[in-house]
Amino acid sequence: MAVKRIKINGKTISARVDESILEAAKDADIHIPTLCHLEGVKDVAACRVCLVELETPSGNRLVPACVTQIEDGMSIKTHSPKLNEYRRMIVELLFAEGNHVCAVCVVNGNCELQNLAIEVGMDHSRFEYRFPVREVDLSHNSFGKDQNRCIFCTRCVRVCDEIEGAHVWDVAGRGYKSSIISGLNQPWGTVDACTECGKCVQSCPTGALFKKGSAVSEMEKDQSTLEFLVNARQKHEWTR
Repeated sequence: MAVKRIKINGKTISARVDESILEAAKDADIHIPTLCHLEGVKDVAACRVCLVELETPSGNRLVPACVTQIEDGMSIKTHSPKLNEYRRMIVELLFAEGNHVCAVCVVNGNCELQNLAIEVGMDHSRFEYRFPVREVDLSHNSFGKDQNRCIFCTRCVRVCDEIEGAHVWDVAGRGYKSSIISGLNQPWGTVDACTECGKCVQSCPTGALFKKGSAVSEMEKDQSTLEFLVNARQKHEWTR
């Protein structure tokens, strides 16, 4: 297989020609923080947490590692004071834009947004909290949706579309009026296309999608199930 040689943090590595910067870094055991990225579904660079510095003749520029394909001779920095500040600012904005109260969340201690906040050293937000009024949908038999904890990573949308093939979820609105909707903006429990598989719940990085009956800090999510499904389908280990 053809390979390309690139530098990440001054270390020369070989990577497949079809890899993104994020994939090449992962193969080389180089950590790049992510939030909207999920193994097995297409990347959309929604969160920008995976920004890296790409060295160019005209100066360094920031690019999202998850959707930027490698090119021979690339030189990349994954961590720097500038990148650390950008990542912390992104997390602060996410907390300020929504209603994230960790102490009463079902995934407290098992939340990717919470973990990322710790990683980037965020202990408060410098931005004014918006305190939006958002709905909680408990119409489904098994699951619930708390829009207050949504960070619009669109993992649920992509998983339901690309893995389950049901396309229950979508994004409506723009800017601060955006929301994740089920069906044609119907209550989740009334959407006939929903197969009740729970893949969207497992893929959600926060407590926005959860199992009914889960108490504070009680719910754990296992994304390895999604990775297993993706690998099994790619290898044609079963027919649907």
